[in-house]
Amino acid sequence: MTTRKYQQKKRAERAAETRQSILDATIELHRTVGPAATQISEIASRAGVQRVTVYDHFPDEQSLLAACSSHWRELHPAPDPAAWLTIEIPSRRISRILWDLYAWYRETEPMTANVMRDAELRPVLKQIIEQGLGQYLDAVRRILAEAAGADSERRMRVDAAINAAINFHTWRSLASLGDKDAAELAAGLIELAVAR
Repeated sequence: MTTRKYQQKKRAERAAETRQSILDATIELHRTVGPAATQISEIASRAGVQRVTVYDHFPDEQSLLAACSSHWRELHPAPDPAAWLTIEIPSRRISRILWDLYAWYRETEPMTANVMRDAELRPVLKQIIEQGLGQYLDAVRRILAEAAGADSERRMRVDAAINAAINFHTWRSLASLGDKDAAELAAGLIELAVAR
């Protein structure tokens, strides 16, 4: 390998390490204080770089938030909906979906709470959430609706029950029960909507 290629490789490795340090610092600030309170100067300080270096890697808020969101999802993947489709008994599928979802909410609670709160203040963040968590919850909603199997007469009630059951704030209000009991209670709400 020539000296020039070696230097280019080392430079690329350092740039990747710097980018990762910036992401790690940003994620930690988002988790602890929230995106709205996160300042570029604090990111730079925690990452051990200058402010300009943060902007070199992430020229605008959208690029930084998108990269953080992507990295966070890699570190904390949401439950895989494909696994739920193998559960044949609808009531068990509903309970399992909610149990898995609630366990994931518990794992990601500080970050999820801060991001959802601050999305109302940052339109860019709201858009990223809609494309990530929003689309994921749409898939969860469809699988739950299919498992519930409501007829058209009950569909609005069932949809409302499902929306309540998968809502992060619903989980937070039930979290003291433990994820399994909370999931069973929320599943009961869906089943009641189907039955009435």
